[in-house]
Amino acid sequence: ASASRASVAPGARTARRGAARRVAAQAANSSYVRKHILDLAPYTPIVPFEILSEQLGRAPEDIVKLDANENPYGPPPEVNEALGNLKFPHIYPDPESRALRAALAEECGVSSDCLLVGCGADELIDLLMRVILDPGDVIINTPPTFGMYAFDCAVNAGVVVDVPRFGPEEGFRMDVAGIKEAVAKHKPKLLFLTSPNNPDGSVLPDEDLEELLKLPVLIVLDEAYIEFSGIANSRIKEVETRDNLIVLRTFSKRAALAGMRVGYGAFPKGIVEFMWRAKQPYNVSVAAEVAALAALSNPEYLKDVKEKLVSERDNLFNVLKECPFLSPYPSAANFILCRVDGRDALEVKDALAKEGICVRHYTKPASISGCVRVSVGRPDQTALLKEALTKI
Repeated sequence: ASASRASVAPGARTARRGAARRVAAQAANSSYVRKHILDLAPYTPIVPFEILSEQLGRAPEDIVKLDANENPYGPPPEVNEALGNLKFPHIYPDPESRALRAALAEECGVSSDCLLVGCGADELIDLLMRVILDPGDVIINTPPTFGMYAFDCAVNAGVVVDVPRFGPEEGFRMDVAGIKEAVAKHKPKLLFLTSPNNPDGSVLPDEDLEELLKLPVLIVLDEAYIEFSGIANSRIKEVETRDNLIVLRTFSKRAALAGMRVGYGAFPKGIVEFMWRAKQPYNVSVAAEVAALAALSNPEYLKDVKEKLVSERDNLFNVLKECPFLSPYPSAANFILCRVDGRDALEVKDALAKEGICVRHYTKPASISGCVRVSVGRPDQTALLKEALTKI
């Protein structure tokens, strides 16, 4: 009897005591953590596909995932073929990603010397801040925009100064005058711009960028969605002739390689040297570089998929506009932001999830609180979304 209790009740007490000790140890050990990290709010990512499947009780194939701006067509067929024929997965990758940088240099019309490849553009954003920011240094952020700029600044003990965009009635355009005032007052090192902007899909006018490039600050132009815009041209070729322009791009959207994590950036000569010094040596895996090169080998496929998504964006906009409780905003990206009228945005998101449709909702900043963002999918996915909107 005693032995029996030892294996059940005392074991449970031991588990509880162990858990309590771990909590106490964590509290004690936290004194070693950098002070600014103790107050860091974790980034909230999209729920992984497999977890979504469990939560919704649906097979992954039965979920219409329109919450993360992923490319629903998948990569060119050459990618799967190349990944299936990997010859040296047991060998460390080229730390300079030379083959991929050479291919990107040819495609972008720039020297490979100014290009750096990362484990997604997210890695390059963080790496840039590690190279540029001392604790307490300032970056200018223009919300609503991509959340990683503020997050990585906090991780690197920087200070974020927000210059909010104008509201939807003015097309979410940036407050150029406000940015100029902030630069003069706070002396920031970095200014982050996104065009088309996530989450609203607005494009930065050329004249605004030209005004901002006159300021004494490093400008990071994030072009993750540039391929879907018919009114904006990439500025990546200008990096070699401007001292304060950095351009970031990604394979996640146009090439459907979000799961492989491949991003790249063009950096001025005086910056790229130190980026190379600080980056992890094997940051881009063998599989990621092989996949990216394979994707670039089929530009016709990439162009065709882009055109399909741009065309479906118009169809999606009309579907959303016809919904009595949604007001979509024009977008030059592969997603559309909508204001939810007369209903709670989270309730709409949850109701759609029960129908197997995943979208993203926002509670902040104020200009997009009560909005949902819907990624552009295939025509059949738009049809399912329309059906679900009618049902809820």
